[in-house]
Amino acid sequence: MKMFKKNQVVIYVIALMLVVAGYLNFTATNDLNTAIQTSSSEEELTKMANIGDAQLVSSNVVSENNVIEDNNNIVKNEIIEENTIYTNSNASSDDSEYFSKSKLERETMYSQMLETYEKVLNSTNSLETQKQAASEEISKINNTKNRIMICENLIKIKGFNNVIIFVNGDSINVIVEDEQLSPEEVAQIQNIVSREMSVKIENIHISNK
Repeated sequence: MKMFKKNQVVIYVIALMLVVAGYLNFTATNDLNTAIQTSSSEEELTKMANIGDAQLVSSNVVSENNVIEDNNNIVKNEIIEENTIYTNSNASSDDSEYFSKSKLERETMYSQMLETYEKVLNSTNSLETQKQAASEEISKINNTKNRIMICENLIKIKGFNNVIIFVNGDSINVIVEDEQLSPEEVAQIQNIVSREMSVKIENIHISNK
């Protein structure tokens, strides 16, 4: 009977040990799972943080690239504008040179004509009729030169930088420095030339340069 009780106590002890062992095992398993889940969560958070950092850097790079592109565009535009100004300056210089050269050639022509008529006028071998004709031509040339000067000055007052007038008999050619002439500007030039040169409007030919 005593032997049976001892055996029963041993069985109870073993059973209790098994229960404790099972509980400990269960607790350890839960802790391990919790640790794994916690580790996994930390890794996900780290990944999310890293993704956020990557997007931020990428955004900064795009912004910096945009700034660089904008700066390049500004530089290109400045270069284009400078080249445009330089080109326009050359064009304006060429036009001014054209008018200066043309006026010089016109004055040279008139000077040569005056010199020729003056030789006839002052020559002892010239007839009186020849001297009379030479005197009239000299007066006509000087009168034409004066009228041209008046017309060119009046046309410049209207806002044109350069103008030159060529007279060929009854035909008058007027060249003004302008990209495009409006009908009003053409009418103004015609009125000035017609009044000062005493010619008909249909004989006045106007062009721009």
